[in-house]
Amino acid sequence: MPTLILVRHGRSTANTSGLLAGWTPGVALDERGTAQAAALPDRLAGLPISEVVASPLQRCQETIRPLLDARPGLTAHSDERIGEAHYGDWSGRKLAELKDEPLMDVVQAHPSAAAFPGGESMRAMQARAAEAVREWNARVERDHGADAVYLMCSHGDIIKSLVADALGLHLDLFQRISVEPCSITAIRYTRLRPFLVRLGDTGDFASLAPREEPAGEDAPVGGGAGAP
Repeated sequence: MPTLILVRHGRSTANTSGLLAGWTPGVALDERGTAQAAALPDRLAGLPISEVVASPLQRCQETIRPLLDARPGLTAHSDERIGEAHYGDWSGRKLAELKDEPLMDVVQAHPSAAAFPGGESMRAMQARAAEAVREWNARVERDHGADAVYLMCSHGDIIKSLVADALGLHLDLFQRISVEPCSITAIRYTRLRPFLVRLGDTGDFASLAPREEPAGEDAPVGGGAGAP
């Protein structure tokens, strides 16, 4: 079965503003995110990518644009199932103020029980994304062969949930996974089990350096902004 390259979108204006964007329209890449997207073609130059699938949200579409421009023969598709979590009433709100919501403790420690007010549950988010991957695996293998490589550009929580699915981790453990903006995660699927072969690779170790303000113990909902 194919190898899936998961790319989180580049850093967005919502990331730097501390907003939980969700499906809020008009959330674009910021200057750094645009530079991250521009570097993708070189980072992926050695891979024979057969298809590109992206969330329909603007920040993902902007992230894949340089890659598509560099490979004009590459076919691109949009799939809402790998779009951001539907955060409902939380969408567009400051993460700093959401910390005081009782539901945030559930999101952090027991996400399989978390459902966003006016939005979807985290279980539903993972299920739709995993179903999309399984369908695309079959389609890519049918059209390009069992050794094909294809790319999906999606969002932090979606990618983390797909990694958990590939590793056989309960969704309640997925907050232990970190994927920074424009990071590359690779999963090689086989008939019996997937193999995680890259996780959150940016080629940049700046985010590992100590920060002036400690990162804290909570996972950044939506994925965080990455290195300062």
